[in-house]
Amino acid sequence: MSKMIIDLTAGTAGGIAQVLVGQPFDIVKVRMQTASKGTYSGMLHCAGGILKNEGPLAFYKGTLTPLLGIGLCVSIQFGALEWSKRVFAQQNVAHGLGGPGGQTLDGTQLVLAGMFAGVANSVVSGPVEHIRIRLQTQSATNPMYAGPWEAIRKIYTAHGVAGLYKGQVVTLWREALGYGMYFLAYEKLMQREMARKGIARNDVNPANAVLFGAAAGYALWAVIYPIDMVKSRMQTDGFSPAEGQKYRSTLDCVRTVWRTEGIGAFTRGLGPTLIRSPFANGATFLGFEMAMRLLTHHNEYP
Repeated sequence: MSKMIIDLTAGTAGGIAQVLVGQPFDIVKVRMQTASKGTYSGMLHCAGGILKNEGPLAFYKGTLTPLLGIGLCVSIQFGALEWSKRVFAQQNVAHGLGGPGGQTLDGTQLVLAGMFAGVANSVVSGPVEHIRIRLQTQSATNPMYAGPWEAIRKIYTAHGVAGLYKGQVVTLWREALGYGMYFLAYEKLMQREMARKGIARNDVNPANAVLFGAAAGYALWAVIYPIDMVKSRMQTDGFSPAEGQKYRSTLDCVRTVWRTEGIGAFTRGLGPTLIRSPFANGATFLGFEMAMRLLTHHNEYP
């Protein structure tokens, strides 16, 4: 099996684990991000309203799209990351750096590899998250879309490919900056553990993959949360006949939200995100690392 296929398969396993663990928290985050000021007094108020008005299955509303799409997104992330790491390792070997096989990448190399992974991922994550957010925020009593495929069809028919990629500029910023920090944090913690104990990557305790993934998730959100909030606003803007289009551009969205709702709007929904993050990202890296161990021989994944 080729290295790229292994990377993509293991990434898919990580993506599926991420969606199943993180989706209930994510719908609360999106509802809070996109609601007008004062709609919810807090995370529990939002979650309680969803449970009361829409039932427990509502926490998995729109899950099919991320289950397929985010599985693909995380697959692309890790495929791009591992390919970049191999390229940098080859450069290290040529310059006598990075230890045996050039595998110990420096911080700059890890950030660049992570940014490349994020940009590659955004090609799919942009429309996937757009459709998911549309489904998560539509009315429970009078939904605009019966499901993800109808949402894709209606948006494409009315607005073309550009409609599916609504909010893509801010998505690119979010993915590049966020995943640069995300994979830097995780890989540095992995390097430290391997060096401290003198072990190969496959010998690292799986519990540490969960802990390192949780830490990486917090590093990610520390960088991107306000950007993510703007992305959610952009992706829910403009398709509702009743509301019309609120924002002319990403910058206009930032200015309008700042002027009308204050700086607090940029961190609204942060609570469920911080609760979700260690579970979802821990599950992502655990799924990836365990799949890699199953798919490779011990000496193929240092």
